[in-house]
Amino acid sequence: MSLISQNARPKNEVNKSNKEAEGDVENNETLKVKKRKKRDGEVEQLAKEQVKEMKKLENFLFGSLYSPPEFGKEDDEMEPVNASEKFSDLFFTDRSANNVLSVYREEDEDLSEESHSHDDDLALQRKPVWVDDEEENATVNIAKVNRLRKLRKGEDEDVISGSEYVSRLRAQHVKLNPGTEWAQVDKMDRFSDDVSTDDENEAVVSHGCEDVDDILRTNEDLVVKSGAKLLPGHLEYSRLVDANIQDPANGPISSVQFHRNAQLLLAAGLDRKLRFFQIDGKRNTKIQSIFLEDCPIRKASFLPDGSQVILSGRRKFFYSFDLVKATVDRIGPLVGREEKSLEAFEVSPDSQMIAFTGNEGYILLVSTKTKQLVGTLKMNGTIRSLAFAEDGQQLLSGGGDGQVYHWDLRTMTCMHKGVDEGCINGTALCTSPGGTHFAAGSDSGIVNIYNREEFLGGKRKPVKTIENLTTKVDYMKFNHDSQILAICSSLKKSSLKLIHIPSYSVFSNWPPSNTTLHYPRCIDFSPGGGFMAVGNASGKVLLYKLHHYQHA
Repeated sequence: MSLISQNARPKNEVNKSNKEAEGDVENNETLKVKKRKKRDGEVEQLAKEQVKEMKKLENFLFGSLYSPPEFGKEDDEMEPVNASEKFSDLFFTDRSANNVLSVYREEDEDLSEESHSHDDDLALQRKPVWVDDEEENATVNIAKVNRLRKLRKGEDEDVISGSEYVSRLRAQHVKLNPGTEWAQVDKMDRFSDDVSTDDENEAVVSHGCEDVDDILRTNEDLVVKSGAKLLPGHLEYSRLVDANIQDPANGPISSVQFHRNAQLLLAAGLDRKLRFFQIDGKRNTKIQSIFLEDCPIRKASFLPDGSQVILSGRRKFFYSFDLVKATVDRIGPLVGREEKSLEAFEVSPDSQMIAFTGNEGYILLVSTKTKQLVGTLKMNGTIRSLAFAEDGQQLLSGGGDGQVYHWDLRTMTCMHKGVDEGCINGTALCTSPGGTHFAAGSDSGIVNIYNREEFLGGKRKPVKTIENLTTKVDYMKFNHDSQILAICSSLKKSSLKLIHIPSYSVFSNWPPSNTTLHYPRCIDFSPGGGFMAVGNASGKVLLYKLHHYQHA
C-alpha cells in the first residue's frame, strides 16, 4: 500500500467536511445580516429618541404652536394609567384664591357681627410688601433740575419729599404712556358716563375711576383740574409724522388750518393745490386735493362754521370751496373796486364777513353769503394786517403808519386809533380768542402784546415787548385758551418762537435744537390745543403734539 493510499480519507468523510464548511459560511453570513439589522435598528431607535427629545425641547421652549399635539400616536407607548392620574399633570385647580377669599369672607362676617369701627377697616386694607424708609426722609428739588420742572404743580414749588417724587414720576409715566383703549375693561359700557364734573370745585374725575376696582388699576390722579395752567419755561412736546406726509407740496406752504372738528387739516401753497388731511398723528391720511389753474394760493381759511374754504392769491378774484357740495366757485372782480390783489384777508368769527386788504388803505368787507362787497373802511396809511375781535363786531387793522385802528362794524366807524410803541411799519396783528389781548408785529421783528381794554382806554404802553425775532414778523397765532402765542418770520431759518402768555416769557426748549424748521411761514393750533402744525418753505407741514393738552 502506497503512502497516498494510506493517508487518503474516505469519500463520505470528504463530503461531510465540505457540507460543514458551507454551513459555516452560511452561518457567518447570517450573523453578519443579523448584526447589520441590529445595528440599523439601534440607529433608527436612536434617531427616534433624538426626534422625540427635540420635540419635547421645542414644546418646552416655544409651546404647542411649534410642536402641535398628535392624538392617538403616543397612547401605545405610554404605560396604562388611571384617568385621574393621566389628566392630573395637564390640569390642576388652584384653590388658594378661594381660600383667601373665604378668609376675607369670614373676616367680613365677623366684622359685620361685631362692629364696623375705623380701626378694623384699617386692618383690612392692603399693605405694600416692602416700604423704603429713606423715601420719607429724602427730599428732591424739582425746580433746580430742568427735566424735573414738569413735575411741579405750582410755579413756586421747589422741594418735595421722596415719596411724593416717586408718585409724581409714576403719574407722569402714565400720562405719557396711556394704555390702549381695547385693553380697558368695559370701556364701551362706561363711555357715555366716564366723566363726572364737580361744579363747585371745577374738577373732573379721571376717566375710568368711578369704580373702586378701576381706581386700583391706575396710578393717575383721581381728580384733575379742568382748567390746568400751563407752566412757563419748559414746554412738553413731541414730533409726530408730518401732516402732509402722503402728499407733500411742490412749493412753499402759505396756509395751514385745522377744521373745528380737529380732525381735518387744510394745507395750501404756491403750487396751486389745496389739500385736505385727516390728522391722527400716525398716518395722516390724505382725503382730497384741489388744483387751481390760474391762482397760486397765498392764503386759505375755513369759515368758522366749517362749511366753506376761502382761497385767494395775487389776483383780482378769489375762490370759495363748498365742503358740503364739493364745488369751487370763482368770485370777482369786486364790483366798484379795481384791486390788483386780494391775497390777504381775515374771516369774522361769526362767519358773516370777509375783510380783504385793498389799495391805498382801504378795507373791503364782503358778505360770506352773497359774496358781494357790502362796505369799505379807509385808514391813513397802507394796510398790511387785519384781525377780528368781539365775535366779529370789531375789526383791528395796522399798516405803514405804525398805528393800530379799532373799527366798529355795526356803525362802520373808527372807534379808536393808537400808536404801536416802537413800530414804524406794522406787518402782523392777532387777537386772543377771548378778546382780552392782542399782539402787533413789525418789520423789525418786535412784537408788542397789549391788554385791549387798557389800549382802548388810552394806555399806550404794551404789557410785554418780545424781542426774540430779528427779521420781519410774518405770522402770529394764539392757541385756543390764550396760554401760548406763536410768532414766526419767514426770512430766517427756524425763526419761530412760542410765548407763554401768563408770564410773557419765551419757552426755552423751543424751537427744537436737534431739528430744523426750515423757513416757517404759517402756524395753527388744533381746537383743543393738542396739535400744532407748522408750514414751511420746503413744502412740508410739521406736526407736533403738545402734551399739556389732552384733546386735539
